[in-house]
Amino acid sequence: MLLIYTHKITPRLRYTFKHICTNILGVPVKFTTAVDEFIVHDSLKLSYTNKPLGKELHIKSQELLFEQGISDIEIKVQDWRESKCFFVTGTKSALPYDIFAAAFVLLSRYEEFLPHVKDEQGRFPATESLGYQEEFLTQPVIDVWAYYFKEVLQEKYPDYNFEHRKFSFQALVDVEQAYEMYGIGIMRWVTNFLGDLVKLQFSKILLRLQVSLGLRKDPYDTFSWLINVQKNAKFKFVFFFMVGNYSTYTRNIRFNKKNFRELIKMVGDYSEIGLLLSKEALLSKRQMKLEKRRIEGINNKQLSAVRCSKYMQSLPEHYREMIQFEMKNDYSMGYPEYLGFRAGTCTPFNFYDLDYETITPLLIHPICAQASAFETSASDEKELNHELDTFFEMKEAVERVNGNFVFSFRNKSVTGKGQDQGQWKQFFRELVND
Repeated sequence: MLLIYTHKITPRLRYTFKHICTNILGVPVKFTTAVDEFIVHDSLKLSYTNKPLGKELHIKSQELLFEQGISDIEIKVQDWRESKCFFVTGTKSALPYDIFAAAFVLLSRYEEFLPHVKDEQGRFPATESLGYQEEFLTQPVIDVWAYYFKEVLQEKYPDYNFEHRKFSFQALVDVEQAYEMYGIGIMRWVTNFLGDLVKLQFSKILLRLQVSLGLRKDPYDTFSWLINVQKNAKFKFVFFFMVGNYSTYTRNIRFNKKNFRELIKMVGDYSEIGLLLSKEALLSKRQMKLEKRRIEGINNKQLSAVRCSKYMQSLPEHYREMIQFEMKNDYSMGYPEYLGFRAGTCTPFNFYDLDYETITPLLIHPICAQASAFETSASDEKELNHELDTFFEMKEAVERVNGNFVFSFRNKSVTGKGQDQGQWKQFFRELVND
């Protein structure tokens, strides 16, 4: 156990030290404001204050973890070994930066609580983030800092036996639209058929007829293939189904269609089922609650995993609503069109609500790559290759800190149709079986 002496114990302090010391390094922590207790402790100990008590292991603290409320913070990012950091501490500190205050800024998404520019869909843009602007977005910096801290602890306490966590890999499948042509309803079928006819897309008309007659599989029906791939993987996939009402933004078939319900149940026999919230659910608490009931009713299980669609706007508000409806695990912490670690970590962490200064029960699973990031660069081969290089560099970075590498794609990403001609299928198979 690591005993931490500090002049004031706050929720921010507990939250940040737990993530770095316990979640990442596997070291339990305890806090004290009593000097006597700190002195007699005969195992790992650290003082986190403005000045050291004596010759103990000490990190000079910033005021951030002892404050309440939100205010503008002056941040100057500097290079640090193979990483970057901020909040310089000085020569008397065991580390040149206050990694705990810096980690809190990223974990709490402090910058997203401050007034900021929004994109055309009302979201916090990746380009406005500190990670993007200071060029450390594609590195799990908090985990890297934690391992730097571990080196200091090992040097001071060489006999302490640290736990060794293992690298983990997780694939998420977003099912925004289970089928392109099958079971979509007569009105949509006729409308799409006439649209193909006007555009003289005769091959698509033929395919549509074959799918309707049961002679061909729907192009988006890749579920059996995905489940077969999963059998050879070391982990189970999580399938996130969208069960919102049909609209401009929600193109899935009706949730009460027999074939759709049977599909969800079939996939649920082999993998975990999650809920992909529609745009309407992100705008209405009532709709969010309704979609949760729908997926639980179909799957006959309590919902564990949830993901916001690409239309997620206000991160704190959406997370509060998830907590209100007892959703436990969120997989939305990422940028749809950009690769990288939005919260600076590849380790799951609890959402900290800055407005209420509370550690919430909602567990956030950082996701570093989504299908949209590759789709936006698919037409430019050079740009796509750059994205793929970055993707594998991130995977290697996560492996070095034995973290969790989580990425998502869509069921229709691996159709083997169109420009990719099955290349994404091969890429995905090799990736999950590596």
